[in-house]
Amino acid sequence: MTWGYTKLTALFLLLTFSAAKVKAQVCTGSLGDPVVNIDFGRGSADAGPDPGFSSYTYVSDRNVRDGTYTIAKTTIGMNRNWYAVTNHTPDDVDGYMMVVNADRNPGIFYESDVQINLCPNTKYEFAAWLLNMLDYSGLKPNITFVVLDMNDIELGSYNTGDIPDQDRNWRQYGFIFQTTTSTRVKIRMINNVFNVNDAGGNDIVIDDITFRACGPDIKAGIGTSFNRVQDICEGTTTTLNLSAQTVGSGTLRYQWQKDNGGSWADIPGATNPSSYNESFTNAIPGLYNYRLTAAEPGNFNSPNCRTVSPILTVKVNSPPMVNAISNGPVCIGDAIMFDVSTDGTYEWRRPNGTLFSTEKSPVILDATASMSGSYTLTVKSLGCEVTSAINVNVIPPPIPVVDNPAPQICEGTSVQLNASGGTSYSWSPTIGLSDPNVANPIASPTVTTLYTVQVKSGTCYREAQVNVIVNKVPAADAGPDKKILSGYDVKLNGSVSGDGVRYFWTPNTDIDDKNSLTPRVSPKEDTDYILHAESTMGCVTALDTVFVKVYNGLTVPNAFSPNGDNINDAWNITAIDALDAPVVKVMNRYGTLIFESTGYEKPWDGKYRNEDVPVGVYYYIIDLKNGMKPVTGSLTLIR
Repeated sequence: MTWGYTKLTALFLLLTFSAAKVKAQVCTGSLGDPVVNIDFGRGSADAGPDPGFSSYTYVSDRNVRDGTYTIAKTTIGMNRNWYAVTNHTPDDVDGYMMVVNADRNPGIFYESDVQINLCPNTKYEFAAWLLNMLDYSGLKPNITFVVLDMNDIELGSYNTGDIPDQDRNWRQYGFIFQTTTSTRVKIRMINNVFNVNDAGGNDIVIDDITFRACGPDIKAGIGTSFNRVQDICEGTTTTLNLSAQTVGSGTLRYQWQKDNGGSWADIPGATNPSSYNESFTNAIPGLYNYRLTAAEPGNFNSPNCRTVSPILTVKVNSPPMVNAISNGPVCIGDAIMFDVSTDGTYEWRRPNGTLFSTEKSPVILDATASMSGSYTLTVKSLGCEVTSAINVNVIPPPIPVVDNPAPQICEGTSVQLNASGGTSYSWSPTIGLSDPNVANPIASPTVTTLYTVQVKSGTCYREAQVNVIVNKVPAADAGPDKKILSGYDVKLNGSVSGDGVRYFWTPNTDIDDKNSLTPRVSPKEDTDYILHAESTMGCVTALDTVFVKVYNGLTVPNAFSPNGDNINDAWNITAIDALDAPVVKVMNRYGTLIFESTGYEKPWDGKYRNEDVPVGVYYYIIDLKNGMKPVTGSLTLIR
């Protein structure tokens, strides 16, 4: 369209002023079925045909520019910064929608005649689904809807205000208008936005434009609970009362309808809004839908003039499968546990018929023999009532007996366990057992182990325990061999391990305490001392020997030759290691100390400060400690 600036400005001011005054109206009563539903059709092609509703230019490709529109299934592949959206019509993958890139100037962009006769002097809801396609903040579409009669007399209008961008959700906009004596109308949509600076935005999709009659407020329900959905069971014979509460004109006529597989049909004689009785005889499974319609007497015979209540649904359901289960047979003193997989409400009854629970999975604690019998469960679900029975036996538990609850064995040996009192047995842990599923397994644990035996009689069981105590076998260590000088003593360093061990030394001569692990011995000749470790638990005896070498005195060489030929290269003093801590000193002829050692673990090698000393005569002093007279003398170093 081409508009003069003055006319353009005047129209914009007029529309802006009107939009500021008009607010959306909502039908506070009931709505009828859509009598007009403009959804722009459907087809196999990506673009639909031009409906001829718009003053904008129709394009059949995806290049939708300012002042153009197309009829398409999706906006994928169209303008940059547009959301990729599909048509609004639910479950219609081949449905089209109107895609509009608004002109830079305000103006009418959509106008069409409604091809269906509406009812005279009747309120209607006009509604349309819109979505701003812009994924950033830009010019926001602002649209005025106008409904006119065929003489261009306005019957109602509504301004959307700015439709928000950066929101890919479809939103419904609508208002209420009333027809006159004329029954034909037309729809007009006006773009209210100036785009003088060629700013981005003002892009919109439109779908599912509907007209629905608006009538009295109708609240409908089934039975005394006034439910919209009522469940009954297959095979039931019953009468259900459908009723409605209406607020509206006192001259309205009413008619109850039933859904006959996709179309609504009047129920003959069912014209009382406050009560309609629907009878079921040997009800067949399925969904049965009902509603109340209303209209003024002059328009009542036209379905397009009626408004309808919410749909009331009677569901005839097949009875559920109910299979009550329990953990029986149950031992006396244990808990009886029940369960059922079916959802619903529950009544569990004892064998004498008394109610004991309304839970899904009840438990009876501390069962007694008198509780045996047939228990019943009644499940009420989806209008059905089903009963299931289950027999529970309460039986005496086994009395487990074990021969020896705490046997003792030596490490590396075995013991036979013995249990009785049932028909089957299960031992745990299984480690060290010859067979965990017999009454008398052989147990060979390596450490003390507490075994539990489960003794069963049928499905009933009790437990007993056997603690197998494993005694460690004795071990003896007499310590390192010793050397002493004749007339002196030395301490032995023995040790033992094991459970319940007693120990002693043999022979019982020249020893201060044969029952000590660290006695002092003073043999007069070379002697083997034996450490005995005996088990008080009857396990094996361990023995270990220490050799004590007896020297009559020190043997101090008077010469040695540290020349590296591995023969007499060190000054070795025989039996010096039999002393606790002797101090050995060597001086040259001038009295200078060139070697000193406490303990003499490493014999002198003829060096002083890591240098070979000259050949010649040297002098020594050996302090034997313990009050003994020092040993002195000379030695000759040769190479």
